[in-house]
Amino acid sequence: MSQHKVQISSQSEGMKSEIKAGNHSLTIDEPQQMGGTDQGPDPLATMLGSLASCETVIANMVAKEMDFDLETISFDINGTLDMRGLMGTADVKPFFDTVNVEAKVKTSESQERIDQLKETTDQRCPVFTTMKAAGTTMNATWSKA
Repeated sequence: MSQHKVQISSQSEGMKSEIKAGNHSLTIDEPQQMGGTDQGPDPLATMLGSLASCETVIANMVAKEMDFDLETISFDINGTLDMRGLMGTADVKPFFDTVNVEAKVKTSESQERIDQLKETTDQRCPVFTTMKAAGTTMNATWSKA
């Protein structure tokens, strides 16, 4: 089995976290109405951004394996959750109920091939599969740009 360790470090002040990942840094915060300083995206937006980025990486890997003409891919992603869960209400899950993924693929390929790229990407994307394993309904639609 091939193991890959992912590691970050975080320094926090109030609700703001300064994340270090190798040579890179990222600020994650909450908006002012949630008690933050709005110096970066909130953790849930960052999670959806991680989903878009992970799908992009995996789609490019899969496209190469499939000999698929992938010029670009763009994502519009939204998620819904019941805020009562993160506020501590018992029996309400504190994570996304539903995530909707709309991908636009710039390619010369057919919709059938786009569907194959999507299915393989979704099966292999660690972020997508983690969210799905948590019980989040994942609605994903990929179409030609």
